[in-house]
Amino acid sequence: MATLYNQSDANRRKTWWLLASFLIVIMIVGYIFSYEFQNPAILYIVVIFSLSYSLISYWYSDKMVLAMSKAKLVSRDNARDLYQIVENLCITAGLPLPKIYIINDSALNAFSTGRDKNHAVLVVTSGLLQILDKPELEGVIGHELSHIGNRDILLATMVTVLVGIVVLLADWFRNWTFLGGGRRGNSQGEGQLGTVMFIAAIAFSILAPLFAYLMQFAISRKREYLADADSALLTRYPEGLARALEKIAGDRKPLREANRATAHLYIASPFKKDIGGRKKRGWLSRALADHPPIQERIKKLRAI
Repeated sequence: MATLYNQSDANRRKTWWLLASFLIVIMIVGYIFSYEFQNPAILYIVVIFSLSYSLISYWYSDKMVLAMSKAKLVSRDNARDLYQIVENLCITAGLPLPKIYIINDSALNAFSTGRDKNHAVLVVTSGLLQILDKPELEGVIGHELSHIGNRDILLATMVTVLVGIVVLLADWFRNWTFLGGGRRGNSQGEGQLGTVMFIAAIAFSILAPLFAYLMQFAISRKREYLADADSALLTRYPEGLARALEKIAGDRKPLREANRATAHLYIASPFKKDIGGRKKRGWLSRALADHPPIQERIKKLRAI
């Protein structure tokens, strides 16, 4: 039987297995490409670029996300009730109080960001504050605080960087191949091996970006399930979050400032397309979704 604890642990293990698989794929792609071009420096370049891009994202991603979402910082004076809920849950969770922002939008949604728990940001829409009652709002805020406590934003940044590396490497390889680059064998045996590796590199350059995106979406979905379970642990009231998700699923208004770059951060898809999971979705549609169906999340919460 599912419990709060084993669901949380299981989702955490699955997430790190997915991330490990992701890293293995990138290493394979890098090895094949470096072999094809007879240049081991490709792997070093990828590592240096990954580290540089990760550091930039680590320090400035929260500021970029807040600017894109047009969120406004609020104080205790003009959002007293919200501050009280966040403060109480932070005390329970053992987390520092994050900065609190509000997006002036009637859509029901929320997200968290920041490089660590000491530099965290919690963002809710004005519509969420108007529609949800206190237990429901506590469930949503508990979900976002769980993302902060679990360092999900760091994991999301790592995965985004890895996806970008795979896509750039694949694009670069295809462009170079079309210009006549690549390995040329000097002997028959080396030529045959080179041909096999060249075909493998072409296949990876086509399939690797798709696989990378699928892995990114899978990790994002797992983190949502984990945050749901941790929110139930934090509030001791899974029904609060379940009811909040029902209201979010029933809200058909898309977020005005939503975009694909930040969609995975929100508690539910800001685009509202089949958000409630009422339509039966095929395998590919489910695999390409960055959020699990809300009805499945509600079912898991109520089964705990």
